[in-house]
Order: sequence, then structure tokens, then C-alpha cells
Amino acid sequence: MGTRDPRVDAYIGRAQPFARPVLKYIRKAVHAGCPEAHETLKWGVPHFDYKGMLCGMASFKEHVRFGFWKSSLLGLPGGDGSGMAQFGRVTSVDDLPSEKKLVALVKKAAKLNEQGVKAPRTARPASSKVVKVPDYVLDALKTDNKARDAFDAFSPSHRREYVEWISEAKQPATRDRRLRTMLEWLKQGKSRNWKYERR
Repeated sequence: MGTRDPRVDAYIGRAQPFARPVLKYIRKAVHAGCPEAHETLKWGVPHFDYKGMLCGMASFKEHVRFGFWKSSLLGLPGGDGSGMAQFGRVTSVDDLPSEKKLVALVKKAAKLNEQGVKAPRTARPASSKVVKVPDYVLDALKTDNKARDAFDAFSPSHRREYVEWISEAKQPATRDRRLRTMLEWLKQGKSRNWKYERR
């Protein structure tokens, strides 16, 4: 018999009002398709396990993400092993398959886990060790020696995370705010994704 985790109830309760019915719909379909599924929180968001990772969902400010860990074996798009992108930016229950189809997908995913089928690994393109840092990031780093030293000491992947986060800002005000946040975090020796790192 599966389990329900009270932390998932709390997560749904804290979600944006538009997201709550979506999260409840997904949760209901998962338990209908796999009554033995166990709920848990991984990386701070609800996941469903059954003889391994089954699927997961996450609520954001304006959308919900939901996906299966073995999406490519289920014939779903976004089969890159990310586990959260197959249904795009979900803003209502209408953005998801019908309950009948979703339950059928859960059953197929559970069967794959029962059989011990592994998801195919996708080769990641080799990324260059050299991180191209835009001038506006370099200018910000020049204003604080401690932050610059921390940035320079980070691995290329940690530097790239900061650069990509700042470069993705669509508005100058957002970029400036992220630059200030970056400097504060760097002074504390924090990587861009420090909140998600194991302690």
C-alpha cells in the first residue's frame, strides 16, 4: 500500500490558488494509476516513488511542472531525464491529459519500474571549461574584491550558473537586481544554487 506524505498536503496548501487544483488532480491520478506509490519531497518538491523514481510535480508562481522520470520510454516529449518538463507550463487542469490517459501513463511508468527498465541516458554535449563572462558581470565584480575572488575560485560550472542566471533576465531592472544578489551571495561564498545543495 502506498503512502501519502503530510508535507505534500502542506506544499499544495502553500501553492498559488490556480495551482492547487492542478496539483490535486495530478496526485489523484498518480494514486489511481499506482496505489502503491509513496509520496515524498525531493529537492523541496513532491515526488512519487514506486520501486524507484516514478514522477514529480512542482508549483511555481505562474505555472506547474509535472513529468515522468522515464518519459522517453512512455513516448512523451522532453524525454531527457529531467523528469519535470513533459507537459510544459501547466496553468490549469486543461493543460494536462484526461484523467483516464494520465492514469494509464502512471500505470505504464509503474510497470517499467517493476520490470527494472532503466531510462536511456542522453549524452550531454561537452561544455567548454571556459566561461564567457559578459562585461556587465565583470563590471559588477570589479566593485567588490571579496565577491570577485569567490567568483574566480568557483568551478567553471558554478560561474556558468551565475552568468546564465543573470543573462536570462529580460528587463534591465531584473538584471541589476540579480547582479546585486550575486554579489551578496558571493561574499558569503555561496554558489548560485546554494539553497539546493546538501549540507
